[in-house]
Amino acid sequence: MIMASIKPFQNEEEALAIGDLNIENRLDRVSVYGSVEFTKDKAGLAQARALKEVVDAVVAALEKEKSLPEHVQVKPTEKVKNPFG
Repeated sequence: MIMASIKPFQNEEEALAIGDLNIENRLDRVSVYGSVEFTKDKAGLAQARALKEVVDAVVAALEKEKSLPEHVQVKPTEKVKNPFG
């Protein structure tokens, strides 16, 4: 069984993978990237349930917010000097 549990928007530390799909928790967003194949077998069902668990947790966290903004303000990334070159 795949354990796919995060506490959305509560920290900057949690990350998990379902297949090749990566999910990263942040204070202002949950990032999802990559891919996953839901095969027609028990493994595919486990992956689908794991993804559903994560999405359900994100939706529940957003629904609990009393005053969601229209859009979150994203800070631009900063360029840093390459420490290796």
